[in-house]
Amino acid sequence: MAITDRVREILSWYPSDNPGTLANLYRLLSTGTLAGTGKLVILPVDQGFEHGPVRTYQPNPATYDPEYHIQLAIDSGCNAYAAPLGQLEAVAGKFAGQIPLILKLNNSDTLAKIDQPISALTGSVDDAIRLGCSAIGYTIYPGSSARNRMYEDLRALTAEAKQKGLVVVTWAYPRGAGLSKEGETAVDVAAYAAQIAAQLGSHIIKVKPPKAHLEQQEAKKVFEKYAVPWATLEERTRHVVQSAFAGKRIIIFSGGEAKSNDEVLEEVRGLAKGGAFGSIMGRNAFQRPREEALVLLREVMAIFKNA
Repeated sequence: MAITDRVREILSWYPSDNPGTLANLYRLLSTGTLAGTGKLVILPVDQGFEHGPVRTYQPNPATYDPEYHIQLAIDSGCNAYAAPLGQLEAVAGKFAGQIPLILKLNNSDTLAKIDQPISALTGSVDDAIRLGCSAIGYTIYPGSSARNRMYEDLRALTAEAKQKGLVVVTWAYPRGAGLSKEGETAVDVAAYAAQIAAQLGSHIIKVKPPKAHLEQQEAKKVFEKYAVPWATLEERTRHVVQSAFAGKRIIIFSGGEAKSNDEVLEEVRGLAKGGAFGSIMGRNAFQRPREEALVLLREVMAIFKNA
């Protein structure tokens, strides 16, 4: 398709990137139902690794098959499909070129119980190129005492990915002994995580929808002094987007734990009104029966398209 003014504007925010990376970013923004709008809906399926197979797939047993997920992403009109190494190796050849792929380069499991989370490196930039991916994905846990190792690893992977023409998508998930459970999704912490990911060179940043909580006392003082709006999801989303270079980095929001259709759509409406660039929705899509998932994803896309 011909490049739209909105996509051209977004690409202009990344002037240091080479033509290969910009071409892959263009492809992500020019695929599926939301092509050309500057918005993204991505289907991520790393939960089998992160949460275990029975918790992930048993609600919809057809999803044990890796082909189910990529076909759902294609049929629903998603911009891209993201998964770990093995999951992509199982489908990349058969579905080559049909949808942009994002290789998740690090993953963790729930078998070990640790206070300071850090994910293992489970793939490489060269794996992403071999599988025909448009982007790599990497998770950081701001708030963990192991965060510096993750920041350093991401910086090195980002440099390699950009040199080789790939887009960098960062899952910025505050977590660890430095934060309360409520603080993991606090609006000030979510905004800080987005800023960190942007400073590390990410093109696309995934955060959780920010909740009505302020974790850092020093940040709370500034919110109060300058009357920063944060009462509604729309206002909190706007603050998070602003925190990533005044909205010049693509911020998308996770779908999170299972919710009803009405709850999902109400949350998406608030995110869209606040300027979110889209959603990256896994369990709330593929754990539903296929036809229900297709309807829900299309409704989510319609909200972002009309925002």
